[in-house]
Amino acid sequence: MKQLQKFYPHALVLLGFVLISLIYFYPVLQGKQIFQSDIAQYTGMAKEQNDFRKAEKIEPYWTNSAFGGMPTYQLGAKYPHDYIGMIDDALRFLPRPADYLFLYFLGFYGLLLVLKIDPLKAFFGALAFGFSTYLIIILGVGHNAKAHAIGYMPLVIAGFIMVFQKKYIWGGLLTMFAVALEINANHFQMTYYLLIFLLVLSGYFIYQAVKDKEYKSLLTSFGVLAIAGIFALGANATNLLATAEYANFSTRGKSELSINADGTKSVGNNAMSHDYITEYSYGIAESFNLIAPRLFGGSNSEKLGTDSKMYEFMISQGVPESQANDFVSGMPTYWGDQPIVAAPAYIGIVVFFLGILALFADKRKIKYVFLSGAIVALVLSWGKNIPALTDFFIENVPMYNKFRAVSSIQVILELCFPVLAIMGLQSFFNLEKEARFKALWQSAAVGFGIIVGLFLLKGSFSFAGANDSYFRESYGPEFVDALKSDRMSLYSADLLRSGFFILLAAGVLWLFIKEKLAQNTAIILVGLLMVFDLFFVDKKYVSDKDFVSRSEVEVPFQETPADLQILQDTTHYRVFEVQGNMSSARTSYFHKSIGGYSAVKPRRMQQLFDYQIAKNNIEILNMLNVKYIIQADSTGASIPIPNPNANGNAWFVKDVLLVNKPDDAMKALDKLDTKNVAVFNVHDYGSKFNDARLKEDFDDSGSIKLDIYKPNYLKYTSENSGKGLAVFSEMYYENGWNAYIDGQKTTHFPVDYVLRALRIPEGKHTIEFKFEPQVIQTGSTITLFSFIGMLLLLGGGIYFRTKKE
Repeated sequence: MKQLQKFYPHALVLLGFVLISLIYFYPVLQGKQIFQSDIAQYTGMAKEQNDFRKAEKIEPYWTNSAFGGMPTYQLGAKYPHDYIGMIDDALRFLPRPADYLFLYFLGFYGLLLVLKIDPLKAFFGALAFGFSTYLIIILGVGHNAKAHAIGYMPLVIAGFIMVFQKKYIWGGLLTMFAVALEINANHFQMTYYLLIFLLVLSGYFIYQAVKDKEYKSLLTSFGVLAIAGIFALGANATNLLATAEYANFSTRGKSELSINADGTKSVGNNAMSHDYITEYSYGIAESFNLIAPRLFGGSNSEKLGTDSKMYEFMISQGVPESQANDFVSGMPTYWGDQPIVAAPAYIGIVVFFLGILALFADKRKIKYVFLSGAIVALVLSWGKNIPALTDFFIENVPMYNKFRAVSSIQVILELCFPVLAIMGLQSFFNLEKEARFKALWQSAAVGFGIIVGLFLLKGSFSFAGANDSYFRESYGPEFVDALKSDRMSLYSADLLRSGFFILLAAGVLWLFIKEKLAQNTAIILVGLLMVFDLFFVDKKYVSDKDFVSRSEVEVPFQETPADLQILQDTTHYRVFEVQGNMSSARTSYFHKSIGGYSAVKPRRMQQLFDYQIAKNNIEILNMLNVKYIIQADSTGASIPIPNPNANGNAWFVKDVLLVNKPDDAMKALDKLDTKNVAVFNVHDYGSKFNDARLKEDFDDSGSIKLDIYKPNYLKYTSENSGKGLAVFSEMYYENGWNAYIDGQKTTHFPVDYVLRALRIPEGKHTIEFKFEPQVIQTGSTITLFSFIGMLLLLGGGIYFRTKKE
């Protein structure tokens, strides 16, 4: 009975998390779903995969509906023996996005318990973490994998701390499963940033162990962590191996080209440029919106009221009140350094105030780990604004150049400060009365000092946004003046708001010191201030208005007359929508597209667009079998333009143009007659086409026809009177696609920079291409045995621990 009573508070906390998650996203109880822009794009990309899975009951692992063809490894592919995924599904049992909010709460609560925080304070700390504005915003726009990975971060940290605290069995088991779940969330950028923090955390414990000469326990800790890590990695082997394989094929891999699209020499061989990696860099001064949300204008679409200068300006221009009110409901008030901001990354002023309190009140040295983690994350998030440090990391730190939007490393800060806040709150109540008052006034002085300092600096800011010149040209200088005036008003209003919340929180703690409030009452009041501070900001950016019917989420795109006209053609071809280019999956939802929406696009396809298609090289669209081009007419309506010169699914060529490097292959495409000539890079792929250097005549009079199409299987019939070289309008991907002639496996090779080719002997033949990725077979075997090992470790750990107790 005593054991059950010990778990009673935790059960209440978990119930509270469930209820709060459902109440905050209450439309899910009405059967509605949140409309997430990124998930709508994902739905378009994954349409062919999902339809095939439903019809065939197997995974294709390849789709031709996006970027001309690509693996589905980053499109929600389902792998064999994904038992970690099943555990994750069990933990995320609530409807989306309430499931991710619950995961935020659950993981952070576990971390605070490991840090010896009592359930009541840990409950409010978990809410403060979960309601951090950035964590809510990413749910609004559909960064689900990012939210997923963030949710498991605290549990990984908790496991590490337990292991270093010599709780080897429970700590090792928690680390093993938490890391496995973290990796399974499949957002490697977030996991990478977590590793940076774990290096800081490990450095602290290494220092402590060396100082105390506890070398044996330190080695044991690293041994336990190594075992936990190996099994966690193994349990995700299929996804990790497949992702690593595809990464080299994607824009995250190294570029083969030494020239840029404009003909200039490229610097470095990373496919992502420094500018692209650091495009989203947090402004140094902008960082203060962590404690005053709209200090830099809030978002690119901020809701202003009837008391705004912009509203007054619109009325003065004769705009009706209702129209003026609608107009000011989405104003570009953001004037920071980033291109697009959906909302500020606000951590909460009460959280910040309590975090400062921890620095004065908490005696535990581990507080400096979380402070250091926050500082490291903040500085790295500045990106191009501190070029020396950022360039050093990009050029020297392994894997750092594989990720863009460096500002997102602030998630580590958004994790660290709530930890400090609750450490500060707990330590405050453990101090003597005089020490409490000293810590309180010091923390309040720092908080109010920053607020006052920002007020004094107001005059030094221009409040000019990146697009103000466009607004001035389009709407006149009075429009921009009104916009700047509203930006200044938001700046002052949110500083006053933050000061008011500090005053309230400090006031509650002061009343406790004066014995006017009981301890639990003070904790609850401060906790509510933390939560409501964040809640009211969050609701401005993600609210019930973002929820729609289930059908609108499941079918995010509607057919246009252009789509319907194209779909009357039941042959196999591709479509290029000019308006979407390479950044929209709308076309992928209805057709096989050469565009799409992904952070990991196939690198060579992106290069083909930048170097050729963007320069209106129609011959490239021909070889990609683009039979229809969707363009907008003068009214904005989409119209399908047939391309009668598309090469078809496959064709015989008469000659091969040999080149010695990728640059020459790309340049050759400038004027290549793709119907008759194929360009082949002898230097890189000569071993796959041994006779490439031998001049021979190919018979191009034959025919080749696609008989069966599936995403992962293509069957052709060919007939030719002499030796032929066939080019297939399919993406070359050597790790999985196998070619067969009359059932005999044969070698195919890349031509025309992105396509595949095959030597075909004379006569009539059956040609098949099968996608048979070995990485799935190898990975799934490792995954199965690793999970069995995890279960054995779990059973053994429980047995030895209970036996010892």
